[in-house]
Amino acid sequence: MVNHAAKAKLVILISGRGSNMLSIIKAIDNGELDVSIAAVISNRPDALGLSLAEQAGISTSLIDHKQFLSREEFDQALAAEVDRYQPDLVVLAGFMRILTTDFVAHFKNRLINIHPSLLPKFKGLNTHQRAIEAGEEEHGASVHFVTPELDDGPIVLQARVNILETDDATTLAARVLEKEHKLYPDAIKLLINR
Repeated sequence: MVNHAAKAKLVILISGRGSNMLSIIKAIDNGELDVSIAAVISNRPDALGLSLAEQAGISTSLIDHKQFLSREEFDQALAAEVDRYQPDLVVLAGFMRILTTDFVAHFKNRLINIHPSLLPKFKGLNTHQRAIEAGEEEHGASVHFVTPELDDGPIVLQARVNILETDDATTLAARVLEKEHKLYPDAIKLLINR
């Protein structure tokens, strides 16, 4: 449960450029989201988001998954690093690793993810192309609690976009990402105020 006496603390996990992380930073800077980001952690040394977080004055860590013999060892090291910051929420923002059941259990009810589809539809990858091919009229993004099953777990908030006849996966992805950048801060705000 979030401690309301102090500002809620986030740890954000990324693997790439960190566009959703930046949307959270922007929401904090604009006064739309009253949280602090204790750290940004990446599993990839080349993640652009690490340098962007450093430029924003946020502590960063690298736990390179290639340095570990197993998924379990990596997740144990990652959990230990996250625990150093004692976060209220662990926010997956383009973190491209499937987490072990033990990791998910350790952060139960504090681990959230954003997925580019209207879950439970289109779990996994290539969601935009799959939505078009399925003849869907709308698509979107979901923020959900992480459970051991991939892209499952209780939904916190969703955002929708209409699929246009002219859409391809790239144009649809761009419109969904625009929605994600508002959705993730809104979902975090909802969770810290519950």
